[in-house]
Amino acid sequence: MTEHRMDWQREARTGTAEAVFCSGKTDAQLRAILDEARCGKHRLLMPRLSIEQHARLGSAAPEDYDPLSQTAILGEIVDRTPGVGIVAAGTSDLPVVTEAARTLEFHGYEASKLTDVGVAGLWRLTEQLEALTAHRVLIAVAGMEGALFSVLAGLISSPIIAVPAPQGYGVAAEGRVALDSALGSCAPGLLVVNIGNGFGAACAAIRIMRIASI
Repeated sequence: MTEHRMDWQREARTGTAEAVFCSGKTDAQLRAILDEARCGKHRLLMPRLSIEQHARLGSAAPEDYDPLSQTAILGEIVDRTPGVGIVAAGTSDLPVVTEAARTLEFHGYEASKLTDVGVAGLWRLTEQLEALTAHRVLIAVAGMEGALFSVLAGLISSPIIAVPAPQGYGVAAEGRVALDSALGSCAPGLLVVNIGNGFGAACAAIRIMRIASI
């Protein structure tokens, strides 16, 4: 009896494809999933595939692997549609940024990235406002106190998806303060996903983009 049941019809049903959350899965389970995908000629996104897991899979592992975001992609990347921007408070947020970007690219959306524009140097953000307003959707990634979320949501009319990042120390450790800040934002209409969930933020952006194109 198989230990997994793949949802290959998910993209047709919801607009976002089946993805395999690799953390906690055994090497045997991952090989079985990859075998099924290859046999059925399915494309597959594999977030949270650690460097160690990827190495142990050997020749079974997808060649398209990014160690920074720890994501693997089986199959070709389709043509990319512009319109989604990803804004990060600091360079420490790049693992989350890259997970979101690769999820978008897997689904055919180009991700425009702007990093290191946190509120400690607000001029770095304000000088990019004109470029940011050109995006239909913005994903904002920030750790520490998460002030970037409210600033963006108060300046830009496009939907803002906040991703609290686990970067921080002391009371701001592990992203909890950034999450509370996003949830308690005074800027109305801010969308919030879980700590470090670049994948989930990208999926939300894809749904918004699909509606915007109708």
